[in-house]
Amino acid sequence: MPAAVQAPSSVERGLNRVLGFVVSLGIGPSYCRELVVPGRKSGKLYSTPVNMLEHDGKLWLVAPRGRTQWTYNAEAAGEVVLKRGSSRTRYAIRATQPEERPVLLKHYLETYASQVRRFFKVAPGAPVSEFATIAGDHPVYELTMKTMA
Repeated sequence: MPAAVQAPSSVERGLNRVLGFVVSLGIGPSYCRELVVPGRKSGKLYSTPVNMLEHDGKLWLVAPRGRTQWTYNAEAAGEVVLKRGSSRTRYAIRATQPEERPVLLKHYLETYASQVRRFFKVAPGAPVSEFATIAGDHPVYELTMKTMA
């Protein structure tokens, strides 16, 4: 059974808004993007900052907090838009199966440990086999670039 979602605190929500704004201006860490996805019921656009993962020549999107609202919305839409400054790129998403995730989760945690360590039940240096035990807790999506309409 997947772990409970780790909702952001009010401070984290505020920091996410600031980071999202900074990324929307095209500044901030180069690996950061603002994820934009329509609500699955309302159609309203929601955004949140995310850390992109490059692995084996592909782009991946990891949900370190677990199955949050953006993961449900992204799966319902089948695509997401990632923004940085004036650049907007649309990606089709493919939800990975838990057995595909351990090596991706390990790479993600080792890359962004200072930011996401608290959301993982394993240490950054743990063997890949330990990441298999938490693979069901953290959705991972393969991204494929689409043309903007």
